[in-house]
Amino acid sequence: MSLKYYKSETAFQFENGATIDELTVAYHTYGTLNEKKDNVVWVCHALTANSDVFDWWPGLFGENELFNPHDYFIVCANVLGSHYGTTNPLSINKQTGNPYFLDFPQFTIRDIVAVNQRLADYLGIQQIEILIGGSLGGQQALEWVAAKTIAVNQLIVIGTSAQSSPWGIAFNESQRLSIAADPTFFSNTVDGGVNGLKAARSIALLSYRNYQTYTKTQEETDAEKSDSYKASSYQQYQGDKLVKRFNAYSYWYLTKAMDSHHLGRNRDSVAKTLQSFTPKTLVVGIPTDVLFPSSEQEFIANNIPGAAYYELNSFYGHDGFLIETKTLTEVIGQFLQRTPKTTNESIKEQYN
Repeated sequence: MSLKYYKSETAFQFENGATIDELTVAYHTYGTLNEKKDNVVWVCHALTANSDVFDWWPGLFGENELFNPHDYFIVCANVLGSHYGTTNPLSINKQTGNPYFLDFPQFTIRDIVAVNQRLADYLGIQQIEILIGGSLGGQQALEWVAAKTIAVNQLIVIGTSAQSSPWGIAFNESQRLSIAADPTFFSNTVDGGVNGLKAARSIALLSYRNYQTYTKTQEETDAEKSDSYKASSYQQYQGDKLVKRFNAYSYWYLTKAMDSHHLGRNRDSVAKTLQSFTPKTLVVGIPTDVLFPSSEQEFIANNIPGAAYYELNSFYGHDGFLIETKTLTEVIGQFLQRTPKTTNESIKEQYN
């Protein structure tokens, strides 16, 4: 379960035509690929996570959880552009001998998926039994099925979309404006933009939770207080926490990659692309999610033939996909036991 690295021997070409001579992918695997090679669970992670899914999705993934190394060969690759080991803006550009910083090629969700595919080829994986992801991870999973570069038997996506919305793009642009307002971001130093990243994280948190979450968890009990509120301290704390483990350049590029997500780009349409999907599919929406409203997940489920749809009622909004693992274990467990495809309506009746 230790961090591993795959180094590609060939250049990698981005969707926009740019190339890099070398590509390194950091990844984790858990368990053993069986003789039939039909026990693969591939996890696509979200924005600032890493490839150690046992660390950031406990309760769903682990030694004694639904997805465990005894039953499955679990793979999670660190995404392109993230500084947790995969080639990213802080990687050394061999042509200059310095980190890329803002000279790193702009990449898309499709580029991230192409990197995943390279790793799958390297690992000898020709089919994925279960492909799962939430948020940006769900975007990757949907795009990978749409790309049709590997066989996927079962698909599970949570709190995600088939196309980035103007609302989501606006949130991301607001975060990038915060980063760009920090002049050190353009200094091309490893710690450039840290104050901007802290502000960006504060903005992001407003989309990860919601009004009710903050009202409950950050409520003041001292009616005489006129400063130093809990909500203020919480935003400061979360900003500092991210700055200690991430960098502004990766964050900048990854939010742009999220903006690029569009299953219909250079294809017939988003709906027709979804209608061409063949995996047995479970789509989970979170009604309290203000970043990826559940209407976006309903659209996905309504267009994938035979897809199951479940509404996860979570107090935690978008972050519910990481927190409500007990419910997800039950829902996903039921889904995996269901062999025939059924209609959306019948699934709703069974789950509600």
